[in-house]
Amino acid sequence: MKIMPNRLDRGFFQHQEEFEHKAIEVLRSGWYVLGKEVTLFEEEFANYTGAKHCVGVGNGLDALWIAFRVLGIGAGDEVIVQGNTYIASVMGITINGATPIFVEPNKYNNIDVDKIEEKITEKTKAILVVHLYGQCSEMNKVMEIAKKHKLRVVEDCAQAHGAMDAGKQCGTFGDIGCFSFYPSKNLGAFGDAGAITTNDDSLAQKVRVFRNYGSEKRYHNIVVGTNSRLDEMQAGLLRIRLQYLDEITKERHEICNKYLKELKNKNIELPEVCDGVTTVWHQFVIRVKNRESLIEYLNSKEIGTIIHYPIPPHLADAYKYLNVPKGSLPITERYANEVLSLPLYNGMTDEELEYIINSINSWNK
Repeated sequence: MKIMPNRLDRGFFQHQEEFEHKAIEVLRSGWYVLGKEVTLFEEEFANYTGAKHCVGVGNGLDALWIAFRVLGIGAGDEVIVQGNTYIASVMGITINGATPIFVEPNKYNNIDVDKIEEKITEKTKAILVVHLYGQCSEMNKVMEIAKKHKLRVVEDCAQAHGAMDAGKQCGTFGDIGCFSFYPSKNLGAFGDAGAITTNDDSLAQKVRVFRNYGSEKRYHNIVVGTNSRLDEMQAGLLRIRLQYLDEITKERHEICNKYLKELKNKNIELPEVCDGVTTVWHQFVIRVKNRESLIEYLNSKEIGTIIHYPIPPHLADAYKYLNVPKGSLPITERYANEVLSLPLYNGMTDEELEYIINSINSWNK
């Protein structure tokens, strides 16, 4: 049995008729950029998250760098961010000329809130919180720190559509929430797509203007903006998938609960969920010291896996100029050497899941 780490086709086939009907509807409309589908999706996603505003943009990275741009954060400013995130999170900071200040993760793979304050300096302007692998960070604690030090808060919700802290959804705590709808996300489009959420009227308007060449109306450009617009086709298809997001999340919980209950290999460390927060299980990430041995073994069983992420941003060639030496973030670096994402996708069969579990339980390094 061959099992891929992710299968996007299964999610499509679950609602194939509705997706195809919407695609034809958009094509026949004759309106493909910033039309009714974008407007309706923005309204519906804002309502789903509980945010006052949602503004569609081209992708998740655009959401991040535009967020810092409209907040006025740039050269000479510092932004605190966890060390074990995907490099795109850090790019959202550095594209604007600001400097990332890395904080170690906790055992739940999210930012260790207790280590934030020791990194704050007079140059610190914001905290970027990444809700990694689908688990919401301890946002109420983060917001207390931000309020105390008068810092902006940006949430990277690319992997956490619907995740919560104390019943409140991520993307609604800070000044701005940044979402990716890349096809592999729980709320995935059929190409690149992203969005920004905010409860601030002024910030929402700034993003709407900035994403469309800096214009409030055609040919009236008030700032030097960019071209980052969620297109009509992706918005329409996302509207279909959004209707089923709770079902998608429920199915992923069922898969991951089975992993948690039935994986019994003493050589692997299972993921944990922090008290008071929820996860939407974007990834099921174990930690294993002899990772290459397990990968090789699972490959022999035709079970695919992915490493999220093998090179932490501070050790990437792109960020050598930051002069953050190897060994300076030992927890981040250990996770990079140990994390492994097991197959997880909507539409997984019981047979596939049992095969993965039995294979891992039989592995003896």
